[in-house]
Amino acid sequence: TKSVIKNIQWITGNNFTVERGQRQIEEYISTWDVHRSWLHWSEFLQEEELKYSKRYHYRVCWSFPTRRKPIPQATASIYFVIEISKIKPATLPVEVFFTLESSRLIHRPEQCQFREKWLKDIIENKIILTERL
Repeated sequence: TKSVIKNIQWITGNNFTVERGQRQIEEYISTWDVHRSWLHWSEFLQEEELKYSKRYHYRVCWSFPTRRKPIPQATASIYFVIEISKIKPATLPVEVFFTLESSRLIHRPEQCQFREKWLKDIIENKIILTERL
Protein backbone atom coordinates (compact mmCIF):
# COMPACT_ATOMS: atom_id res chain seq x y z
CA THR A 1 0.00 0.00 0.00
CA LYS A 2 1.22 3.47 -0.84
CA SER A 3 1.35 5.90 2.07
CA VAL A 4 -0.07 9.38 1.71
CA ILE A 5 2.49 12.17 1.85
CA LYS A 6 1.24 14.78 4.31
CA ASN A 7 2.08 18.41 3.69
CA ILE A 8 0.70 21.85 4.53
CA GLN A 9 -0.08 24.97 2.54
CA TRP A 10 3.18 26.91 2.80
CA ILE A 11 3.20 30.68 3.12
CA THR A 12 3.97 32.89 0.11
CA GLY A 13 7.24 34.79 -0.12
CA ASN A 14 5.60 38.18 0.32
CA ASN A 15 3.91 37.07 3.59
CA PHE A 16 7.00 35.43 5.08
CA THR A 17 8.52 36.42 8.42
CA VAL A 18 11.01 34.45 10.52
CA GLU A 19 8.29 33.83 13.13
CA ARG A 20 5.72 32.68 10.57
CA GLY A 21 8.30 30.37 9.08
CA GLN A 22 8.88 28.78 12.47
CA ARG A 23 5.13 28.41 13.05
CA GLN A 24 4.75 26.77 9.64
CA ILE A 25 7.52 24.29 10.43
CA GLU A 26 5.68 23.45 13.68
CA GLU A 27 2.44 23.05 11.71
CA TYR A 28 4.17 20.74 9.22
CA ILE A 29 5.73 18.66 12.04
CA SER A 30 2.25 18.24 13.54
CA THR A 31 1.32 16.18 10.43
CA TRP A 32 4.07 13.64 11.20
CA ASP A 33 3.10 10.28 12.60
CA VAL A 34 5.35 10.16 15.70
CA HIS A 35 4.58 8.73 19.11
CA ARG A 36 3.28 11.34 21.56
CA SER A 37 6.21 10.66 23.93
CA TRP A 38 8.56 12.47 21.56
CA LEU A 39 9.24 16.05 22.63
CA HIS A 40 10.71 18.75 20.43
CA TRP A 41 11.56 22.41 20.32
CA SER A 42 12.44 24.59 17.37
CA GLU A 43 14.64 27.62 16.88
CA PHE A 44 15.64 30.03 14.15
CA LEU A 45 19.37 29.77 13.40
CA GLN A 46 20.28 32.26 10.68
CA GLU A 47 19.42 34.07 7.49
CA GLU A 48 21.58 33.40 4.44
CA GLU A 49 21.78 35.82 1.53
CA LEU A 50 22.37 34.15 -1.85
CA LYS A 51 22.51 35.64 -5.34
CA TYR A 52 19.03 34.50 -6.40
CA SER A 53 17.36 33.74 -3.07
CA LYS A 54 17.32 34.16 0.68
CA ARG A 55 17.47 31.14 2.93
CA TYR A 56 16.21 30.94 6.49
CA HIS A 57 17.69 28.16 8.60
CA TYR A 58 15.89 26.50 11.51
CA ARG A 59 16.61 23.57 13.80
CA VAL A 60 14.13 21.23 15.44
CA CYS A 61 15.62 19.23 18.31
CA TRP A 62 13.89 15.97 19.33
CA SER A 63 14.16 13.82 22.46
CA PHE A 64 12.40 10.83 23.93
CA PRO A 65 12.33 11.13 27.73
CA THR A 66 11.02 8.18 29.71
CA ARG A 67 10.07 7.57 33.34
CA ARG A 68 13.32 5.73 33.93
CA LYS A 69 15.38 8.33 32.08
CA PRO A 70 13.60 11.69 32.23
CA ILE A 71 16.77 13.39 30.99
CA PRO A 72 17.38 11.90 27.55
CA GLN A 73 20.76 10.37 26.78
CA ALA A 74 20.80 11.97 23.34
CA THR A 75 18.80 14.21 21.03
CA ALA A 76 18.18 14.22 17.29
CA SER A 77 18.15 17.41 15.22
CA ILE A 78 16.39 18.13 11.97
CA TYR A 79 17.51 21.17 10.02
CA PHE A 80 14.94 23.05 7.95
CA VAL A 81 15.58 25.64 5.27
CA ILE A 82 12.92 27.98 3.95
CA GLU A 83 14.03 29.56 0.70
CA ILE A 84 12.52 32.66 -0.85
CA SER A 85 13.37 33.32 -4.48
CA LYS A 86 14.44 36.78 -5.61
CA ILE A 87 13.47 35.88 -9.18
CA LYS A 88 10.12 34.09 -8.94
CA PRO A 89 6.97 36.05 -8.08
CA ALA A 90 6.61 36.76 -4.34
CA THR A 91 3.05 35.41 -4.53
CA LEU A 92 4.37 31.83 -4.92
CA PRO A 93 4.81 29.59 -1.86
CA VAL A 94 8.25 29.43 -0.27
CA GLU A 95 10.49 26.42 -0.99
CA VAL A 96 11.08 24.17 2.01
CA PHE A 97 13.52 21.35 2.56
CA PHE A 98 15.07 19.58 5.51
CA THR A 99 17.98 17.35 6.37
CA LEU A 100 18.51 15.00 9.27
CA GLU A 101 21.43 15.43 11.58
CA SER A 102 24.45 13.49 10.26
CA SER A 103 22.91 13.10 6.79
CA ARG A 104 23.31 15.02 3.57
CA LEU A 105 20.13 13.72 1.97
CA ILE A 106 17.73 16.58 1.27
CA HIS A 107 14.05 15.90 1.93
CA ARG A 108 11.21 17.98 0.53
CA PRO A 109 7.87 17.98 2.40
CA GLU A 110 5.84 17.42 -0.77
CA GLN A 111 7.99 14.45 -1.84
CA CYS A 112 8.64 12.36 1.27
CA GLN A 113 6.85 10.85 4.22
CA PHE A 114 8.67 11.45 7.50
CA ARG A 115 9.61 8.30 9.43
CA GLU A 116 9.87 8.16 13.22
CA LYS A 117 12.59 5.54 12.73
CA TRP A 118 14.93 8.27 11.47
CA LEU A 119 14.85 9.95 14.89
CA LYS A 120 15.32 6.65 16.69
CA ASP A 121 18.31 5.75 14.50
CA ILE A 122 20.07 9.06 15.18
CA ILE A 123 19.60 8.73 18.93
CA GLU A 124 20.59 5.04 19.02
CA ASN A 125 23.76 5.78 17.03
CA LYS A 126 24.70 8.60 19.42
CA ILE A 127 24.17 6.36 22.46
CA ILE A 128 26.28 3.59 20.91
CA LEU A 129 29.04 6.07 20.12
CA THR A 130 28.96 7.53 23.63
CA GLU A 131 29.16 4.06 25.19
CA ARG A 132 32.19 3.21 23.04
CA LEU A 133 33.99 6.35 24.15
